[in-house]
Amino acid sequence: MRESGNGGMGRLDYKRTFLIGLAFLSISGFWQMYDSIIPLILQNTFHLGETVTGVLMAMDNVLAIFLLPLFGALSDRADTKIGKRMPFILCGTALAVLFLLLLNVADRQQNLVLFLIVLFLLLLSMGLYRSPAVALMPDLTPNRLRSKANAVINLMGAVGGVYALLMIKLLVGAGERPNYLPLFASVGGLMAAAVFVLFATVREKQAAARVAEEEQGREDAKKDAVGQASGGSTVLSAPVKRSMAFLLASILLWFTAYNAVTTAFSRYTRVVWHMEGGSFADCLMVATVAAIISYIPIGNIASRIGRKKTILAGIVLMSVCYFAAIFVGAYHPVINLAFAAIGVGWAAINVNSYPMIVEMSKGSDIGKFTGTYYTFSMAAQIITPVLSGFLLENVSYRTLFPYAFLFSVLAFLTMTQVRHGDSKPEKKKDMLDNFDVED
Repeated sequence: MRESGNGGMGRLDYKRTFLIGLAFLSISGFWQMYDSIIPLILQNTFHLGETVTGVLMAMDNVLAIFLLPLFGALSDRADTKIGKRMPFILCGTALAVLFLLLLNVADRQQNLVLFLIVLFLLLLSMGLYRSPAVALMPDLTPNRLRSKANAVINLMGAVGGVYALLMIKLLVGAGERPNYLPLFASVGGLMAAAVFVLFATVREKQAAARVAEEEQGREDAKKDAVGQASGGSTVLSAPVKRSMAFLLASILLWFTAYNAVTTAFSRYTRVVWHMEGGSFADCLMVATVAAIISYIPIGNIASRIGRKKTILAGIVLMSVCYFAAIFVGAYHPVINLAFAAIGVGWAAINVNSYPMIVEMSKGSDIGKFTGTYYTFSMAAQIITPVLSGFLLENVSYRTLFPYAFLFSVLAFLTMTQVRHGDSKPEKKKDMLDNFDVED
């Protein structure tokens, strides 16, 4: 049965937001598996070095820099019976599942050329629907509720990540070249099932029309603050451009720090902490579960103290953990506490950064600005596997956490210069309204 939606938009429609989050769940499940397993295949099946592996791991982000803004903008202009984002989500998911299964064939045949061709097609398929999938939330959510909604979306993404980590732990066998087909099939099945349920339950076009109607009055006021619209595209004022530039720089810097850790962690734990097999997934799972627990509370906190302050607190928390990890020479259970803190800090950043980008845009440009957001996050993920991989191979594996700490501190400094895109609680019309705790 298709969901009809909530006619009143005063409160967040949690049911629909969880359903919208299924698209991000499928995406996050895929990327968690990809970041953990593809480097192992490149090294153990094809015997590539750290630097070359880093370059190949960065290539998907090079591709994404071009694909995400393109498909985000194309979905802005699309108009079909099932909506403007849904066709991209359906086609992209179907193709991605197909090529994910074919990837295992190339691995078993030890055919590097075939592997790279299939990998390219797989990444092209993921790029087809990533921006449209992420843009679906702001399309169907009023601005003042987007931090809360983004918390739900990120929670769903974290669930997808935990699922992939569990499958890695349960389905990846011992040895340098295990058969990854059970893992790939389980992740592909999750992706297909999640997007099928999304399509079967959310009527994108009808829900988007209701939100657009409600937001029209607020959008008119926003044009005066942000800039006048011309030809359906937002023209940012000079102060907002400055804030946008610093926010995008912050996004690049904190992704440079975080992605260095997540990409190299499976190898770092083996070399420095002497961990074997898939045991490294435990630390990442702790971080992901901590993020799941904290996403919705963080969304509520941000609605009270503001997005910027919440992001800065998250950066501080992660920086402290990166700094402490510099002095850890071997695995100890207390490390899990640090990874839990990293998960909370990353949640604080993720819940609020994308809504700040969208706040500086307007409804018709959400797909384009979503692409811009991913352009900078992907640029970081192009730079950091190569740079950090070079340091790991030619200096020491112990450069990983000093590297992450440095870029995290730089992100804090640039974020302090952001002056727009925050969300302030609306003043209650009546004193009694203050006793009505929303959501």
